[in-house]
Amino acid sequence: MTDGELMAAALEEARNAGGAGEVPIGAVVAHAGSIIGRGGNRTVRDNDATTHAEVIAIRAASRALGSWRLEGCTLVVTMEPCAMCAGAIVLARLDRVVFGAWDDKAGMAGSVADLLRHPRLNHRPEVLGGVCEEECGTLVRAFFQARRAIR
Repeated sequence: MTDGELMAAALEEARNAGGAGEVPIGAVVAHAGSIIGRGGNRTVRDNDATTHAEVIAIRAASRALGSWRLEGCTLVVTMEPCAMCAGAIVLARLDRVVFGAWDDKAGMAGSVADLLRHPRLNHRPEVLGGVCEEECGTLVRAFFQARRAIR
């Protein structure tokens, strides 16, 4: 599967999350050409700050492979990972991270800092940002604009 096809699947997860009242961020993990993990934000529904899309997708992929080491896997997510998710990515040993929109407030793949490629960490995945950036960013911006209009 191409990065664009994987991002389309991540966008589907993001839309599902947004439809459930969550910040619309979605993620998928691919291995050997197939999606083995999917996730959309669930922090509100689960009352759990750790249930970001990336973490849910990583957990599903780990179950699918029967291993916490996700070597040979690519994570595709609609928004630049935060510090928590970047830490999980490094610890899970993902080979690649592809993301859509940059996050100037919390992004840890170059916006605020670059935890994913920090030279002192034991693992540094390949990172590609800006894939389907406009569509991913529009989804999140529209969500927050709608929330502000309600208040």
